[in-house]
Amino acid sequence: MGETLLLAVGIAASPFPVIPAILLLFTVRPRAASLAFLGGWFGGIAAATGAFVLLADIVGSSTDPPTWLSWVRLLLGAGLVIYGVTQWMGRKAADEPPGWMQSIQDATPAKAVRLALLLTLANPKVVLLAAAGGLDIGAAGLTAAGELGTTLAFTVVASVSVAVPVAMFALLGARVLPPLEKAKDWLTLNNAAVMAIVITVIGTVLLKNGLTVL
Repeated sequence: MGETLLLAVGIAASPFPVIPAILLLFTVRPRAASLAFLGGWFGGIAAATGAFVLLADIVGSSTDPPTWLSWVRLLLGAGLVIYGVTQWMGRKAADEPPGWMQSIQDATPAKAVRLALLLTLANPKVVLLAAAGGLDIGAAGLTAAGELGTTLAFTVVASVSVAVPVAMFALLGARVLPPLEKAKDWLTLNNAAVMAIVITVIGTVLLKNGLTVL
């Protein structure tokens, strides 16, 4: 399942959800808001991945690995590579966070959960990677318990980058805010470039593996 976990790493490597996770640490209720965001992010990834695990179970196949999965990898890989190259060519450094990020300063825990779900279930990059991971898990011939465990492992890996600043604040308190703010500024400036590289690399891996099996 190494390739599947690589897809989860691709989700975790995105700076996009890390920035709001850090910004929430500067709100009036940093602990509650950041934990709520982490819970919403984890739930969104689990729901998206689990939906495609069920889809793979329903479609099924008598071949091992199923031929349709190789074609899905090719299509997803091509889509990710095109998206990554396009984002790289159109990248530019951001002078300041977009408006929705600036509005996080007064976010409540409920708003943090909604934001996390929006950034997972309505984000094409996340959904594509979760789809590829879920289809891989569902087509692997695992038992129901195995699928559940692998889906949870996928979700944990995909949530690591969001969990790190939340855990650091929970353990060390306000002492971690200055370095986290510097990290947030760097991620804001380089978000497009980092995401373009990650998406292109993972798309290339999917293309290679899909072509190898066919």
